[in-house]
Amino acid sequence: MGEMTNEAREAFLAEPRLGIFTSLLADGAPIAVPVWFEWDGELALVFTGVNSPKLTRLQRDPRASLLVVNNVGEPEAWVAIDAEVRIEEEGGAELAARLADRYWDMSDDDHRATVDMWTSAGTMLRVLVFEPTAVRTYGG
Repeated sequence: MGEMTNEAREAFLAEPRLGIFTSLLADGAPIAVPVWFEWDGELALVFTGVNSPKLTRLQRDPRASLLVVNNVGEPEAWVAIDAEVRIEEEGGAELAARLADRYWDMSDDDHRATVDMWTSAGTMLRVLVFEPTAVRTYGG
């Protein structure tokens, strides 16, 4: 195995998978957290709150990476999206609702209540736009 074809990469990213968002602390050390994401073939989108440490780190240094890996039981595969992340003030609530539909069973009352809270506080959410400077892959 080696690098994925474009078709394999798109199919891999179309599946609900967690991404590992890595950004830089003030001292330059990396810090990584799991996130939901949406990939449209050119950009990756993540939502976050206005008070999130992710947002603070990106405002200081927009360089970040989103690593998406295989699920347990699947053949080893991954896609890494390295980017200069742009922060958008609009669209966070809509993205959060779309991602909840992708990642959660929305028949669950607690999940619906969480999404309702996110959408009612939409001005408190931001969209992190990963504009790739590189896309690296493995698997197939």
